[in-house]
Amino acid sequence: MTRRSFAVLGAGALLAALAVPADAQIGGLGRAAGRLAGRANLDAVLRGDAPITTSLPDARWAVDSLDNFTPRESKRSLMQLQRTPNGGFVLQPGYYEFHDQSYCLHAGTHGPGGGDGYLYAPPKGPAEDAVMTIVRNSVNRPNIPQHDVQVLLWAIIARSKFEDLDTNLKQTASQLLTPRQLAALNRTALDLVPGPALDAATNRMPPLLRQVFQAEAQLRQLVTQPGTSYQQLERVAVLAGMAPMGEGSRAVPSGRWSLHPDGYYIRYLPYSYTNTLVQIWVPQGSPAVGKEYDPATHIAVPGNTARQRLIQSGRPYQDH
Repeated sequence: MTRRSFAVLGAGALLAALAVPADAQIGGLGRAAGRLAGRANLDAVLRGDAPITTSLPDARWAVDSLDNFTPRESKRSLMQLQRTPNGGFVLQPGYYEFHDQSYCLHAGTHGPGGGDGYLYAPPKGPAEDAVMTIVRNSVNRPNIPQHDVQVLLWAIIARSKFEDLDTNLKQTASQLLTPRQLAALNRTALDLVPGPALDAATNRMPPLLRQVFQAEAQLRQLVTQPGTSYQQLERVAVLAGMAPMGEGSRAVPSGRWSLHPDGYYIRYLPYSYTNTLVQIWVPQGSPAVGKEYDPATHIAVPGNTARQRLIQSGRPYQDH
């Protein structure tokens, strides 16, 4: 879906939500004030950019001609290469593999599966700096569980108020983000939107877009409630069952290579949203030699838009 069509849908949905009958306005100033806040909130949701806007049209580096290609070089672990302060790797000629911790950046969609392929795209959107900082800083803080990093990322894409987060999540945020970044995220956060108002505002949206908005609204509520389990959040953010083919999808076979602008080839083979097998090929004489592979700048974008975008990290997956 294009940004223009999204804005048109959003404006139409917003007008529908605000066209309430006169008798529904009875209830006093408190209720009226609540409606005004809800309207402003819905306007911000429907008209503004999502915190991360990276989508399939941003994945412009696919190399269709290399489908079914495997480099001749013996495969080596990416962990053999020199690390960078960002948690990245200094590239050298060869064929490398790294099983990393990956993170969902598209709540209300399905996880990997069904043979769908993933392509390289960079992080884009108002929260790109905060998201990349979290992923980079997590490499040097292995004591922070992967689940805590994921919940913090879900809180950001749901535009949660950081001052309302539970104590554990606040502590995670303070370790991975700067005070300036925390303040900026809090300024762009949203209040909770009542369920009926959100339903009215999104009832004309395509099913996938409606699912995303509703999932983000549920996450905003859950991350502020003490005692919410990771499993509760996961059930909202990661849809179960067969994934439909989302609007604007294109056929991308599993294992398709992308040519990074720095000159190396990369492909993503997700096992689930939590972990991805990344393979990198740096040909002899490539301009990529000596450059950094920074996983936090890589979002694996699925060909099926009903599946999740997965940001990569420099943290090895726990079982590998």
